Amino acid sequence: MPPNDFKTDLIAEMPNLRAFGVSLCGSASMADDLVQETLLRAWSKWDKFQPGTSLRAWLFTILRNIYYSNCRKSVREVQDSDGAYAQRLVVPGDQESHVDLEDFRKALTKLPVEQREVLILVGASGVSYEEAAAICGVEVGTIKSRLSRARSQLVAILGWGARTEARGERSKLRRAG
Repeated sequence: MPPNDFKTDLIAEMPNLRAFGVSLCGSASMADDLVQETLLRAWSKWDKFQPGTSLRAWLFTILRNIYYSNCRKSVREVQDSDGAYAQRLVVPGDQESHVDLEDFRKALTKLPVEQREVLILVGASGVSYEEAAAICGVEVGTIKSRLSRARSQLVAILGWGARTEARGERSKLRRAG
């Protein structure tokens, strides 16, 4: 039976696991399933966890492996990469922030999985480069490179670079006038 500290630490990591799960699969309900299976596996294999190492990294690795296993199993399922089916199931909000968030989510799905994964691990979940490298099974330099490319692609997809340049031009015109 796992110690109480392990149980407490698992519960504390649930929001982080859910956020990482949503970022991987794009669905809150699928993320909940991933988190549940991750917690079940972690609980049943608690003796495999090495005290003194990062529990978050260990759990993220389990969740990531479950996600990729599920992806391999679902090769024959209908793909909804452009979100056409999902859009019919969602009631759009009327707030502008909802539109911004939806634009960001769509842009995030256009990133390659490796880049999206690193962006969420480092940018949203606060995992260090070293922990992200361990989770993904790559070198730290690869993590930094993927993160940089992901950020650049998000800026290009969302057109943030054009907005920034336009703001710069407007401020130059104001100063000149």
